[in-house]
Amino acid sequence: MARGTLADTYVAAIQHELTALPPAATLVGVVRQPAGWFHAAVDENVPELGPPSSLLESFRRTETDLKMRGICEEGAHNAAWDEVEFETAYRDHLESSPDAQAALEALESRLEGGESIALVCYENTDKKRCHRTILREILERESS
Repeated sequence: MARGTLADTYVAAIQHELTALPPAATLVGVVRQPAGWFHAAVDENVPELGPPSSLLESFRRTETDLKMRGICEEGAHNAAWDEVEFETAYRDHLESSPDAQAALEALESRLEGGESIALVCYENTDKKRCHRTILREILERESS
């Protein structure tokens, strides 16, 4: 069986039909603490693949501080990402958390079984960095 297709998108793009996803792709949220309405936009959510709460809290505090200094939303988001070393911390979480490892392995198995999956979070990655692009990179690397 052919490997399933892997894509990623953000929830507003789904809600406003602004994204072209693989046919019949399962929409898999990767949000640690989703808003109630998020569940209606995805087929399932895997909170184990969301950034840990401590990282999110540090990131949000830093982002808010940067906005208070007059930096635009996208600029503050991306500067906070760098300042808290988000990518490194998130990758460390994925490697050290047994729950995250199990969730990654489960998604990899589904892709190998032919299921097409679209990873979903909140951020428009045309403007802001998002952990789901790291997840996608890891899952794509696993397939090579």
